[in-house]
Amino acid sequence: MKTTTKRGAVALVSAAMVLAASGCSTKESDTATTTQGGVKVGRGIEGDTITLGALTDLTGVFAALGKDITQAQALYWKNQNAGDKICGKYTVKETVKDHGYDTQRGIQLYSSIHNDVLALEQTIGSPINTGLLPQFATDKMVNIPAAWAQSLTESPEITMVGATYEVEMINALDYLLQEGKIKEGDKIGHIYFEGEYGEGGLAGSKYFAEQHGMTVVEQQIQPTDTDMTAQVTKLKADGVNAIAITVAPGQTASVAGVAASAGLNVPIVGNNPVFAPALLDTPAGPPLIANLYVASPVAPFDAQPDLLKAYQAEYPGDPTLGVVFGTAAADTMRQILDKACENGDLTPEGVLAAKDEIGTVDTGGLAVPLTFEVGKSPSDASYIFRAADVPGGAKSVSDQFVGDDVAGFEGS
Repeated sequence: MKTTTKRGAVALVSAAMVLAASGCSTKESDTATTTQGGVKVGRGIEGDTITLGALTDLTGVFAALGKDITQAQALYWKNQNAGDKICGKYTVKETVKDHGYDTQRGIQLYSSIHNDVLALEQTIGSPINTGLLPQFATDKMVNIPAAWAQSLTESPEITMVGATYEVEMINALDYLLQEGKIKEGDKIGHIYFEGEYGEGGLAGSKYFAEQHGMTVVEQQIQPTDTDMTAQVTKLKADGVNAIAITVAPGQTASVAGVAASAGLNVPIVGNNPVFAPALLDTPAGPPLIANLYVASPVAPFDAQPDLLKAYQAEYPGDPTLGVVFGTAAADTMRQILDKACENGDLTPEGVLAAKDEIGTVDTGGLAVPLTFEVGKSPSDASYIFRAADVPGGAKSVSDQFVGDDVAGFEGS
């Protein structure tokens, strides 16, 4: 886990990047506040319209995920706007920006929209979310990240839908242990991205290994790396009994394919967002079905068949679980806005207060139950699924699984 000192240094650098991109001071935004129908409103509300923002990845390593999250949220608000509007009157529209998983571009794009949106219902990427934390605080910008780094929970504005990467990896490995796929004293190889996403998953595997007399063989990669031959070859030589991955779907396919070719027939366990159903149409499909286990904040489509049907009617194709996450995130935002309406305050400050007061968020089984408390994982639970030749490419093997080791992990 990252120390406060290191995170503070990152925040200082990030603040400088934001200021350079926006040309503004650190003074809190001066937003006019008015009252409409007994409800205070301000930034991001004009007439009967609430504008929410999304900083997504439509062209980078998580493009498939970003597309499905964005389209799912558009569909959610299309249906919501046609029915029960926010405060009984407000429709919701979205301002969507594609950063291509580039941190500097994400920060620049935020500076172009932050004065015009009430909150953010999607920001993909731990580096981009971390880089924007100082500005989120200045703007009182409630933000739902498509990122699950433990350090993000330290920000009151962050509204994480799911467990942290650390908790997810602990749950995934605990599941393998309980199912007899690994045993006490085994050796785990871990291939992970440089940065908070990868390092969060690694912290989880290291913690789990410490509890069970296991060792972890680390293999760090860059998000742009595509061929995992060298990493898998090293893990095979070291005699690992399982491979943990905190990577993008492209690297997941390479890990599975190379391991199969090398005769390394061991469980491959990942935490979201390592998987995309399109991988099953590649040569890596059979080894993924044979060996991949994933801890996820949201349910697979076999538990949400109506959502899959509705989404495919609007957007034909083979979607990722970004659809379920996007819908769960939009529903979480809707519940926060409803609470703000109940409080009579739809200003950014009012939305932030509503997020703090909302209690446990239940999205009807889309996501694990959520409780927002600064510095803690919003949930101890994960859905565990396996790759499968079914609609959506994933089959649940354990709903809302909580491993035996999660309770002792700092930050859970």
